[in-house]
Amino acid sequence: MIKVLIVDDEPKARTVLAHFIRDYVPEISQVRHVSSVMEAESLLRYYRPGIVFLDVEMPHQSGFELLIKNGNPPYDIIFTTAYNQYAIQAIRFSALDYLLKPVDPEELRAAVLRHMERQEFARHKKQLYHNLVSNIEKKDIKDFRLAVPSSEGIYFFTIYEILRLEADRNYTVIHLEGKRPFVASKTLKHFEEMLEPFKFIRTHKSHLVNADHIVRISNNNEFIVLSDGSKVEVSRRKKDEVQQHLNIR
Repeated sequence: MIKVLIVDDEPKARTVLAHFIRDYVPEISQVRHVSSVMEAESLLRYYRPGIVFLDVEMPHQSGFELLIKNGNPPYDIIFTTAYNQYAIQAIRFSALDYLLKPVDPEELRAAVLRHMERQEFARHKKQLYHNLVSNIEKKDIKDFRLAVPSSEGIYFFTIYEILRLEADRNYTVIHLEGKRPFVASKTLKHFEEMLEPFKFIRTHKSHLVNADHIVRISNNNEFIVLSDGSKVEVSRRKKDEVQQHLNIR
């Protein structure tokens, strides 16, 4: 059974989340909650939760401050936040979990189940949290480092290093500049949602390409050539979209 701690300055948010936990997540045996990072630090001296639900935006000290002070916590953190695109991107790029407020009970349960299933990555948790802190301190989202778990471990790289991503059933092959490709245990759709704001375009149902690495498109618009010389197919449905994107680059 899992013990949890809720850290949130809003009494209603704490109450609602605790209620959802009781009703939807029977695997959780004990719930404590506090209203600030300072209270959390005091409680964590003797309370040993498996998961901390940590609000990102709080007065005096943000939720990130708790992470910065405890760079390798013995618990999992599931961040909770209202729509803060910068914070969400920093969290997602570090392969960590978050819940968007108002919290959906089904998403809450899914997040807890992911915590229970991903114990094989526990040894990499310090690296993931360190990457998140590093991302938070950057001034531009484009400078974030992306953390991607694979069967071989965790890969870290910048957006610009990605040449293209290729679907392989429920997995994704990621091709990097000057490095060998590797297989990530996420779908191409997962990466498309994350990378679309950064000039990544879907040229085909199986291909997502970094537009910054496109050198040219063929005369018949059937494929594009990337900076490493590789050719990527452009589907008939995507030809106009790709051509338009390249014309306005």
